[in-house]
Amino acid sequence: MDIRVQESAFDAGAELNRFTAQAKRAGAVVSFTGIVRDTPDGDLERMEIEHYPGMTERALVDIAQSAIDRWEISDVLVIHRFGALTAGETIMMVATASKHRVAAFEAAEYLMDYLKSRAPFWKKEFTKSGAEWVESKSDDENALGRWT
Repeated sequence: MDIRVQESAFDAGAELNRFTAQAKRAGAVVSFTGIVRDTPDGDLERMEIEHYPGMTERALVDIAQSAIDRWEISDVLVIHRFGALTAGETIMMVATASKHRVAAFEAAEYLMDYLKSRAPFWKKEFTKSGAEWVESKSDDENALGRWT
C-alpha cells in the first residue's frame, strides 16, 4: 500500500509503470487519474485544496485498507495533491492490483467514490468573479450507496 498526500506534481505514467512493475502476482492493474477541470464558463484561475496533515493520510489508509479487506487486492496506490492547482493539472491517482480484473475495477471505483465524498480535503475554486468552496455533489454521495 502506497498512500501519498503531496503538494508536488507527479507523472501518472511513471507512477503506473512503477506500480505495475511491482505487481508480480497480479493479473490486472486498474488506474484512474483525476484532472482539475475548468469551470463551465472557462474562467478557473486556480483551485486550492486544503487538508489536515496526519488526519488525511490516516483516513486514506483506512479507505485503502477497507478496499483490500473487501476484495482480493494485492496492492493499492493513492496519490492526492494539495495546494494551488490549475485546470489540466493532475490532482489525484488511484491504482489497484488484483489477480482478477473485476476485483481491481470494483476496488478502484470504491476508492474513487470514497475519496470523492469522504476524504478530508477541502477545495476552493478561484475564478474571475471570486472564490467559492466546492460543495459535495449529490451524485457523488449517491454513488456510495452501492457499497453498503
